[in-house]
Amino acid sequence: MSSYVGVLVSDQWLQSQFTQVELRSLQSKFVLTRNHNGKVTVGDLPPLMAKLKAFSTMFTEEDIKGILAESYTDTSDEIDFEAFLRAYLNLQGRAPKKVGDRKSLSSFLKAATTTLLHTINDSEKASYVAHINSYLGDDPFLKQFLPLDPTTNDLINLAKDGVLLCKLINVAVPGTIDERAINTKRVLNPWERNENHTLCLNSAKAIGCTVVNIGEQDLVEGRPHLVLGLISQIIKIQLLADLNLKKTPQLVELVEDSNDVEELMGLAPEKILLKWMNFHLKKAGYKKPVTNFSSDLKDGEAYAYLLNVLAPEHCSPSTLDTKDPSERAKLVLDHAEKMDCKRYLTPTDIVEGSSNLNLAFVAQIFHQRSGLTTDNKKISYAEMMTDDVQTSREERCYRLWINSLGILTYCNNVFEDVRNGWILLEVLDKVSPGSVIWKQASRPPIKMPFRKVENCNQVIRIGKQLKFSLVNVGGNDIVQGNKKLILAFLWQLMRFNILQLLKNLRSRSQGKEITDADILKWANSKVKSSGRTSHMESFKDKSLSNGLFFLDLLSSVEPRVVNFNLVTKGESDEEKRLNATYIISVARKLGCSIFLLPEDIMEVNQKMILTLTASIMYWSLQQQVEEGESSPSPANGCSTATPDASPAPSISGEDEISSLGGEISNLTIDDAASDSTVSSLVESEETSIETPFETPVENPVKTPVETPAG
Repeated sequence: MSSYVGVLVSDQWLQSQFTQVELRSLQSKFVLTRNHNGKVTVGDLPPLMAKLKAFSTMFTEEDIKGILAESYTDTSDEIDFEAFLRAYLNLQGRAPKKVGDRKSLSSFLKAATTTLLHTINDSEKASYVAHINSYLGDDPFLKQFLPLDPTTNDLINLAKDGVLLCKLINVAVPGTIDERAINTKRVLNPWERNENHTLCLNSAKAIGCTVVNIGEQDLVEGRPHLVLGLISQIIKIQLLADLNLKKTPQLVELVEDSNDVEELMGLAPEKILLKWMNFHLKKAGYKKPVTNFSSDLKDGEAYAYLLNVLAPEHCSPSTLDTKDPSERAKLVLDHAEKMDCKRYLTPTDIVEGSSNLNLAFVAQIFHQRSGLTTDNKKISYAEMMTDDVQTSREERCYRLWINSLGILTYCNNVFEDVRNGWILLEVLDKVSPGSVIWKQASRPPIKMPFRKVENCNQVIRIGKQLKFSLVNVGGNDIVQGNKKLILAFLWQLMRFNILQLLKNLRSRSQGKEITDADILKWANSKVKSSGRTSHMESFKDKSLSNGLFFLDLLSSVEPRVVNFNLVTKGESDEEKRLNATYIISVARKLGCSIFLLPEDIMEVNQKMILTLTASIMYWSLQQQVEEGESSPSPANGCSTATPDASPAPSISGEDEISSLGGEISNLTIDDAASDSTVSSLVESEETSIETPFETPVENPVKTPVETPAG
């Protein structure tokens, strides 16, 4: 929503080495390093750079001083932002020489290759174009631009206004974005385009995409590797959406006993797809196990066996008889076409082992003909193993939040993946840097059970240090997969994160701890100051189910963001749902990273309600602080690009923080009332963890909080 678009550097080559997320993060840290004269010197850089995550495990301050001394003889020399960026790249280029262990190497690779993560070849691009033409060809708005020509730059150009990406997300996971919130017209002004990209990135996170190193400006500029990489992730999520027991209980046929079912629930969708493929290949008499979607499929034999067992009516002996891999690959695709499978790849892609396209092709075969049983007993058992609706919702929220943080390990199923403690340690290190003693942690795969307990014991120990309520809870409870305790722990962890973010924004004026009561007070004050009459008594106020308070709150922080012509009275369930879906999309469009569902608003889920409120509060404060403090001087050789200013009036960041500080300092929090809220929540969850009323924290920022720079 803001007119702040991106950081521009005068040297175009230098700018091309960083994403906008990285530039904004580095610029923010550079600006905060200025001394009382508003300058940064060479001597200021070593302590700054030693704290950056990209270098913290590789260089000491002395190392950095020595490297800088090669270019600068006087540490009192003033340095501008561009020179800082060059010093950063210089240090980054030397990092591999300092790397001695696997952990450091992986962190370096993650930090150093953020602009090279997605190498997309022409065949993959053509496949994505065909997918978009197929699924969005009838879209009322996009059909004027489709079909796209894969041999041109049409796809990248069309993606620059954000509409295509938002629509594609809705194809992958229907209902993710309320399309009323998308700005759709032939020519968008700069802030409308930026809103679409903000909505796209926050919604992409909400379906499981990793967008840590992508900013709105990267999409506006149409950086091919980032745009195509994001499209690749969205399409993959669509193709693998049904590869879980909840959507396809017939998958239970792939395992033999209950222990294996639990293991199946914890597998990544692509691993389940491989398991499914090998299940049928074994029945077909194929001797070699397929362990990947690349080299194991190059000769086409596995495909021939798979299709013969799934669709014997189209079987041709010549497919296996031929000795030429290219000819066999062609026959395989002909066979698949008779099954009505979409063509995601060419014979050449099979022979060359294109991993992404092979995965898409196998997923298509699965959707067309899974070949799994309809045994009612097995299906009933699989359905019994899945979680209830509320537990599933919470698991989804925490999983998406964890994956949005940019940790190295991807979480596929919270209840299974946290049991060795490693992911929880990664999350703790992200939200409370330095809290984890990595020398005492064991990296997966972990064969010895006591090592898992050690990891989880450290998780509990850190939780207690962070003042989490963990009565009678030990590491073994996590190892055993106690779902209530896991959910309660993650709840506290998420709330800790958001309250810390809010506290950090206010640290320059007050430094006082933020409480749930402060968030409630801020929201009501904000709505009242805008002249509206809606009010929230608490985070479980049943009147919130109609959504009107949150629409007023969103409008109060950015008057232009809500179109009240689209708002209903919220009287019937259908009207409440329309308002709830609109609220979520508008909040994401504003810049809030949230993972709740419309049902959470309609049913007034107090955890998710506090999440939403805190996210809006964080965005409101963070946006103003960012604009106020991150504007570099012209002397620094860079500028903040500002297109035509948004017509929305805004309060200065300092004024808002100052007024917030005044509001909070005058608050008299009713401890008894607060305690009763805590007690009611604990009783309702019937868990031995006395969970304070806290809300899952998403990183409610316009661009992802986690950046590789620091």
